[in-house]
Amino acid sequence: MPHRKLAVALSLIVVAASPVLARPAPRDPGSGAPAAGPNARYCLRVEPVTGSLIGGVRCWTRQEWAELGLDVDKEWAKEGVRVIE
Repeated sequence: MPHRKLAVALSLIVVAASPVLARPAPRDPGSGAPAAGPNARYCLRVEPVTGSLIGGVRCWTRQEWAELGLDVDKEWAKEGVRVIE
């Protein structure tokens, strides 16, 4: 019986802590994208293609994003995922 109470108590602690651990780290909206070399690719979340519910992540250089009319520094706080050197 004591083991059952201990198991229930531990499971409640794990369940209560899960949302706290799963929360992403807050980003500073004014900081922009991390600095990297000219050939670095910046990965951003993009909207799903028409007819699909699955969004994606695209990784392009700053210049390629600029050619598409997107400012990486402005969008990084909302859509940034990672930088690939």
